[in-house]
Amino acid sequence: MSKRIYLSRRQVIRGLLATTAFGVTAKLGTGCTPTPETQATTASGGDNPLVVGFIYVGPKDDYGYNQAHAEGAAGVAQLPGIKVVDEANVPETTAVEESMRNMIEEDGVTVLFPTSFGYYDPHILKIAQEYPEVQFFHCGGLYQEGVHPNNVGSYFGYIDEAQYVAGVVAGHTSQTGKLGFIAAKPIPQVLRNINSFTLGARSVKPEMTTQVIFTGDWALPVREAEATNSMADQGIDVVTCHVDSPKVVMETAEKRGIFCSGYHANQAELAPQGYLTGAEWDWTQVYTNYIEMIRAGKTLMNGGIPHLVRGGLQDGFLKLSPYGNAVSADARQSADAAKAEFMDGSMIVYRGEIRDNTGKVVLPAGKDFQQQDQELEKMNWLVTGVVGRVSS
Repeated sequence: MSKRIYLSRRQVIRGLLATTAFGVTAKLGTGCTPTPETQATTASGGDNPLVVGFIYVGPKDDYGYNQAHAEGAAGVAQLPGIKVVDEANVPETTAVEESMRNMIEEDGVTVLFPTSFGYYDPHILKIAQEYPEVQFFHCGGLYQEGVHPNNVGSYFGYIDEAQYVAGVVAGHTSQTGKLGFIAAKPIPQVLRNINSFTLGARSVKPEMTTQVIFTGDWALPVREAEATNSMADQGIDVVTCHVDSPKVVMETAEKRGIFCSGYHANQAELAPQGYLTGAEWDWTQVYTNYIEMIRAGKTLMNGGIPHLVRGGLQDGFLKLSPYGNAVSADARQSADAAKAEFMDGSMIVYRGEIRDNTGKVVLPAGKDFQQQDQELEKMNWLVTGVVGRVSS
């Protein structure tokens, strides 16, 4: 199978956009259980398949970050002439360096997607220098031109757009005006999700608050359950999260009889009564477009593929989980309207004046941050309405 890809000058400037999948030009998760399992699949029995490697920090069935990437890899494996090799439960240590070396030297991988945030620096940057002919694509790392190896690229999606829409649903649904957000670490991508979710909710009811609890790591099920229970005890009636696997948060919320909003993948089956919607990735679309570009002869090294690729709802990087039964008609209408604005490019989430939750102006009146603004990938503050502070 081959598709023709047309890039206008504007599209090249924005990043990578093929059949509405790649967009403009920040990461997510980690976890760690070192029980590697490697598998390979080939869609066509070609003599010289393109061998592509995927590495995950956790299990591929975690209902979360790793599952979303594994589903994307499975989609790539269906493409003719592609062989996929993947390995799960690889920690963010020198273990990932060994996994990358093995895939390159033993499996013949020439394109690598090591997906976890902590893989990037120093591990990918180090191995990329050892294998300059191999292309390394990382989820969320901020590529620095002239500093990082030329065979390294970064991709990520503006999933805070979906979180904003989910916040709109939460704003309509909450009866107490109290929302909860369980987060792993206060890095920019996490803070951006917290802020966008809160701004979405406050666009419906300006008095809404979001209690945030940072657990300290990407996969701490006991802490996640404790945080969810604590929130329920405080009268919080809608919770969401940014951890590797939202499974515990969703199940605990369902047991406590409160509403929940998912992340990474669809967790609706875990909370059939309380699941409202969720912010999901669509990595199959993203990975497929990378493969098509590579098969067309484009590489990071020859400049055919941008080193920094970003996109949102409009670009097919992400999607919303279907609305649950608890979502009202008004909530659906408001959420659909917000999503339509993201799809047509008219929505601006970060429009001044915006103050942080200490009262400091972080975005003055008359100034906006577009989604692709690099300042948003450096975010270190929480908006008014968030109860909590930026500390681990």
